[in-house]
Amino acid sequence: MKSTHFSRHTSIRRRHVARGFTLIEIMVVVVILGILAAIVAPNVMRRIDDAQLTKVASDIRTIETALNLYRMDNFRYPTTEQGIKALYEKPNDSSVRNWKPGGYLDPTARKDPWGNDYRYVYPGTHGKEFDLFTYGADNQEGGEGLDADIGNWVQDKQ
Repeated sequence: MKSTHFSRHTSIRRRHVARGFTLIEIMVVVVILGILAAIVAPNVMRRIDDAQLTKVASDIRTIETALNLYRMDNFRYPTTEQGIKALYEKPNDSSVRNWKPGGYLDPTARKDPWGNDYRYVYPGTHGKEFDLFTYGADNQEGGEGLDADIGNWVQDKQ
């Protein structure tokens, strides 16, 4: 007899513990999460855009440094045709005699934050010895905001 009383008491307890959330409680939580997402998401997205622009500025400085090291070793900058590739892969050019084994730049550094190759023109057309730039997120010349062209000639003004 005792065992039936004990098992009946335990099953009543389990039913009481197994009670779930009401629909109202779930709706309140969903509404609160929605409000938080609406407030936080725009701020996070703005920070991502800022981070991409900061990465471009850093990448351009890094590639400029690698180009200057290349010039010190080889007495000239790579040609436009050789491009940034000359910094991580030895050009097939007999005048490049002192190319540093292992290169001057990691090949992954040639891409901007949007996955497009950085562009290089020698001699430069913006008052610098060379132009190093990206066309921005849209990968097209011109634009505003994230789509704006960003180059080493702009870096000096910031």
